[in-house]
Amino acid sequence: MQKTTPLLPYQKLVIALLAVTQFTIILDFMVISPLGDFLMKSMNLHPKQFGLVVSAYAFSAGISGLLTAGFADRFDRKKLLLFFYGGFIVGTVLCGIAHSYFMLLGARIITGLFGGVIGSVSMAIVADLFIIEQRGRVMGFMQMGFGASQVLGIPIGLYIANRWGWQAPFWMVAGIAILAVILIWIKLQPVNQHLALQKDRSAFMHLLHTVAKRHYRIGFTSTALLSIGGFMMMPFGSAFAINNLHVTPHELPLLFMVSGIGALFIMPLIGKLSDRVDKFRLFTAASFYMMILVVIYTNLTPEPLWVIMVFNVLIMGGIFSRMVPATALTTAIPDIQDRGAFMSINASLQQIAGGVAAAVAGMIVVQKTKFSPLEHYNTLGYLIVLISSVTIWLLYRVSRMIKARSDDPPVMQQEIIA
Repeated sequence: MQKTTPLLPYQKLVIALLAVTQFTIILDFMVISPLGDFLMKSMNLHPKQFGLVVSAYAFSAGISGLLTAGFADRFDRKKLLLFFYGGFIVGTVLCGIAHSYFMLLGARIITGLFGGVIGSVSMAIVADLFIIEQRGRVMGFMQMGFGASQVLGIPIGLYIANRWGWQAPFWMVAGIAILAVILIWIKLQPVNQHLALQKDRSAFMHLLHTVAKRHYRIGFTSTALLSIGGFMMMPFGSAFAINNLHVTPHELPLLFMVSGIGALFIMPLIGKLSDRVDKFRLFTAASFYMMILVVIYTNLTPEPLWVIMVFNVLIMGGIFSRMVPATALTTAIPDIQDRGAFMSINASLQQIAGGVAAAVAGMIVVQKTKFSPLEHYNTLGYLIVLISSVTIWLLYRVSRMIKARSDDPPVMQQEIIA
């Protein structure tokens, strides 16, 4: 094992700000899944329609990322983060006032147009301010936003949804995001050192230049497949738990809370481990572990609640034990002058792949009535195994590529180093 490089005080502040941002983005997306059973019953939605609600966000986020990729390296990353975060807040408020299927669909599209770019801007900031030996820990702490959303956001969201309707969780997300954007505006320093390295080329040419690089395309493909494997089960998770495993709506918040607590403990450990051992080996071990659990879980019949909780915690551990080292590796692929464009395209493909996964899952899964068990959910598990196997091979190529060249030093402000 290698020694870890310590984090500077300002770097810790940046991690905290980005983690809060990720918390709101993830919560906005993740809350759709536990609200799935509410929405399908209250709006009389079929699985295919609900799959479109989920995928609408992902597709619009993907398109937005591609449209902004050419401009992503031409602005201060702090200003980009503030602009798109403001648009995300507007979209979330629109979700809160939606009262029909088509209004909700439109609101999710608007939210995705802005929210989908925030992750890529955050990753570009991470790549600029943290060296590769620190990024495992950074990814671990940022991914804690998922665990926090499960421990705090989703249970509270489900509680207020039961009390005031399914729109209420979106108002909660918007309120938290407003506080977060104020903190970013006050505390985050400009991240603009990359501007000095920009060449005189149009935004469109910058986009083409980024896509044209072969080693970038390998990273794009691996991210897309990783996202398909991660998104496929997610949209129907709560519906499967309620209708197939007989978890009650009142037990559902507890199930998400326990899973989230597990993620909160697991993520920092995985982040530290990812900076100490070979990231690809960690990813591979976690992938095989996750494949086994996914096949077992998607074939489960009604079990005691504690058994379902254990499976959810174990699966979450497998998913994020893959995501942390894979994301850390991906951030090391682009050159500094291409990082914004690379991260935008990468995030776009991630969102589009997730949208495809949700839409395909909606076509595979069948529910005869509102209260019938979901059918063919186990087919999703087998597809995830196949896709994950290909992803391992692609991440192997990414790992070899990164080891073959030296990593650029981070673009840190002089006052940060001081």
